[in-house]
Amino acid sequence: MLSQRKNIPNMTELLQPYPDATAAEEIIASTKTWLERAVIGLNLCPFAKSVFVKKQVRYALTAASSPDELLAELEHELTLLADTDPAQLDTTLLIHPLAMTDFLDFHFFLGEVDALIRNLGFEGVFQIASLHPQYEFAGSEPDDIANFTNRSPYPTLHLLRESSIDRAVAAFPEAEAIFERNIETMKKLGLAGWLALGMTRPKKHGEE
Repeated sequence: MLSQRKNIPNMTELLQPYPDATAAEEIIASTKTWLERAVIGLNLCPFAKSVFVKKQVRYALTAASSPDELLAELEHELTLLADTDPAQLDTTLLIHPLAMTDFLDFHFFLGEVDALIRNLGFEGVFQIASLHPQYEFAGSEPDDIANFTNRSPYPTLHLLRESSIDRAVAAFPEAEAIFERNIETMKKLGLAGWLALGMTRPKKHGEE
């Protein structure tokens, strides 16, 4: 069962009562499957396996449906991360299926995310990685397989500790080459290979 908000951090938590409890379970399960099979399985992020195996990843599912609601939830998660021992909680996936469902809205919303981090005094402490089912790199076509490196099942803000990133980069040779290697991995895999992992084909803009 998914737990509601408590004082002690839970590694899987509903931040508000979700409108559909069954859907909530499926959203969390899909996100975990994507993390395990795609992010870790394809080695898209060499740093992810360690925190996943150690169970230091928090899955926070929010029913927020507006930018202001989502920013409030993000502030809560950033504060929780700051107040929790990294050995217990290293990183958080803030999953928001009902907010910023359009990628362009999501893209522009990231400016507000950066402003919140500055206002909270967390600049240089945390950074946010952006993940979205419709993710598009600048200058790419919507169906470009390279975009799938940042495509998650649902709109997601990934909260990362700068200190953890620094340690991981120091331990990983040629960390600057990860992006290019991921593009090559996705090109070799192709859409059919992606779907074979149990991933879904993201809807295009305007599709119902």
